[in-house]
Amino acid sequence: MRVLKLLSNSALFLCATLFASAQGIVVATHIDIDHVHHDAIGDNSNAVVWLTPLEGGKEAKPVPNAKFTISQKDKQFIPHVLAVPIGTKIQFPNKDPFFHNVFSLYQGKKFDLGLYEAGSSREVLFDKPGVSFIFCNIHPNMSAYVLALDTNYFDVTRKDGQVRIENVPPGKYRLQVWYERAEDAELARLTRMLEVGESNIKVGTIHVKESPKFQPEHSNKHGKPYDPEPPPY
Repeated sequence: MRVLKLLSNSALFLCATLFASAQGIVVATHIDIDHVHHDAIGDNSNAVVWLTPLEGGKEAKPVPNAKFTISQKDKQFIPHVLAVPIGTKIQFPNKDPFFHNVFSLYQGKKFDLGLYEAGSSREVLFDKPGVSFIFCNIHPNMSAYVLALDTNYFDVTRKDGQVRIENVPPGKYRLQVWYERAEDAELARLTRMLEVGESNIKVGTIHVKESPKFQPEHSNKHGKPYDPEPPPY
């Protein structure tokens, strides 16, 4: 009976291992942002963590049948930060009762969607890796970021800062972090190498230092200061 029980436990362990391998490994961590601006203390949202495979043949692929959207609503872009694999199309619907003009000219994917009215939408293909700064040519306070990544293994934090990257195949990876108010040197400091085996991995808390510098005021799409905001249409 004891032999049968040991064999049964071994079989269960083997099945669990095979199941985990089939499903892929979960890499989890926690982002804690050291804010210097009191209005954001306790908010660990909008940080991006991703794993780049260091072995060939595992480049990013667009997610089949997935819809990615950045809406314009109440003079905001929602979500504020979006991460996608390169080759992904993103919809930019206008859900406000007035015009918007979405553009990105500073780095990453450069585009200008022109002026379009409430209820309509435009689409952009993000075909190269990088961070795109998204603005509206009418409303200077609107901003968003798109990270087009050369990997399918990433997560964007919510307020609690939890990160859960699922279905990661075994192999060696570079773990990187991006946060809009962190300087490049700080983000480079957070980069680390990670080897994924056959068990889930829980990386310790990653502390991100926020820079005291806010993003400088940006110009409109013509490189000029914004005109006074027009009254609602």
